[in-house]
Amino acid sequence: MRIAETFFSVSEELRLFGLSCLMGAIVGAAYDVLRVFRLIAAHNSFLTAIEDIFFLMLYAISLTAFSEAAARSEMRLYFVIGNTIGYALYYVTIGSVVMRTIRKLFNLMGALFKLIFRPFKPCCAFLRKKATAEFVRNSKIIVKSIKKTKIVLLNGLYLLYNKMENTKEKEREKRCRRK
Repeated sequence: MRIAETFFSVSEELRLFGLSCLMGAIVGAAYDVLRVFRLIAAHNSFLTAIEDIFFLMLYAISLTAFSEAAARSEMRLYFVIGNTIGYALYYVTIGSVVMRTIRKLFNLMGALFKLIFRPFKPCCAFLRKKATAEFVRNSKIIVKSIKKTKIVLLNGLYLLYNKMENTKEKEREKRCRRK
């Protein structure tokens, strides 16, 4: 009868620790993709929190897959420590260089777009001025109509509905009193 191994040898643990450090660097690269997305589309703290939660869920899934594939489905604390070390090393070394380069690239692209679209700036300013004036005029009309509606509704509290029925009922009461 053969008993399954229940422990890792020292060399296997060192190999797994090294692989977990490498996985941490890969997680750092994936986080850089998220940081680039944040540079492209600026958003508020709520969306940033949602993205971070989603990223942590993906990290948890990848850590589980790592332990399934490399460590006979055994989760060890040093996997997380190795991931953290690998992520920190990536973030401090390659990640900072990558993000600095991407920021410079985005600044260069922004300057290029400004240069290309500079001739269109007066035309856009003129159209914006006209559109703003039209929008303000239309919004004033809408606001006036809303205010008029509110006045009518306030006066509507004193209106007597079904006037004809009320007068008919009064006439019936007068007839009944006469008899």
